[in-house]
Amino acid sequence: MYPFEHREKPPTSAEERAAKAEQRRLDAEQAIRERKAADDAFRANFERLKAERLAREATNS
Repeated sequence: MYPFEHREKPPTSAEERAAKAEQRRLDAEQAIRERKAADDAFRANFERLKAERLAREATNS
């Protein structure tokens, strides 16, 4: 009647679940490190531009 077969996935073992959980944890840590690096770069650029603007305003006043 239906053009597909119903197949159930075999249950994952405790080792597979632990490995997946560890991989998710490592991926999350990597994402946090990348986000922190991007935030630090943004903040450094913001502070540099702010210092340039304040110096420019000080010379124009």
